[in-house]
Amino acid sequence: MPGEQLVDPHDPIMTGENSFLRLSSDNGQTFNHRTSHWRVLWSPAGQGHVLFIESPLVGSAPRIYTDNAAVARFLQRTIETLLHKPFADESLPLTDAEFERTGHSLSTVEERIVSAHDEIILSWWDFMAPFVLTLPPGALGRPLGVYTTFLPARGAQLAVNEQAAMGTVIMQDRFGKPMTSCCLAWSETWTKPSRTLATTTLPESSRLS
Repeated sequence: MPGEQLVDPHDPIMTGENSFLRLSSDNGQTFNHRTSHWRVLWSPAGQGHVLFIESPLVGSAPRIYTDNAAVARFLQRTIETLLHKPFADESLPLTDAEFERTGHSLSTVEERIVSAHDEIILSWWDFMAPFVLTLPPGALGRPLGVYTTFLPARGAQLAVNEQAAMGTVIMQDRFGKPMTSCCLAWSETWTKPSRTLATTTLPESSRLS
C-alpha cells in the first residue's frame, strides 16, 4: 500500500540458523552445559557451520567446531560477543568438523558434529508452539537487530562421544511468550543500521500491485 514500509531499512549481516541448547543442574540459576549451533546460509565471510560449546564433557574451556574458519571468527566478532562473551574469545582454537542434520521439526531434530576425535550430538524434541522474535538494531541496547523463528523444545540432550550431559531443560519466558532454554532458532537474520538513508525508486514493473 502507498506509504507502507515493505522493506526493512536495516542492512543484513547474516542469515541462517542459530539453535541453542542450555542445560541446568540447579533449576536454571546457572547452565553447566551450553551450546550455540550456527548454520550460516549467507554472511560477508561466506557460508558454513559453527558449534560453540561450553561443557565439562569437552574440558574446562569452551570449544569451537567449524567447517569454515572465516565464518567462525566473523560470528565471534559480530554476534557471539553480544550473546555469550566466552564464545567470542578469538584465542580459542578452531577444530575442523563435519555437520549433518537429521529428523524433522514435528518429532525430533538432531544436529551431528563429527571431528577427527569427537562426535557431538544435539537433540531437541517435544516442541512447543513456535513464535517469531523481532528486535531491530538498538533494541535491548544491542547495536544489531535479529529476526528469528523460535521452536522451543521441552526435551533436549547433549551427548559427546556417547556420554550424555547431566542437566535439565528450563522453562522460560521471552517477552510474554513461553519458551525453554533449548530452542531451534530458524530463519534467523541479523541486521545492522543502514549506512545510507537514500531511497531508491523502483521501476514500475517492480512495484507490488
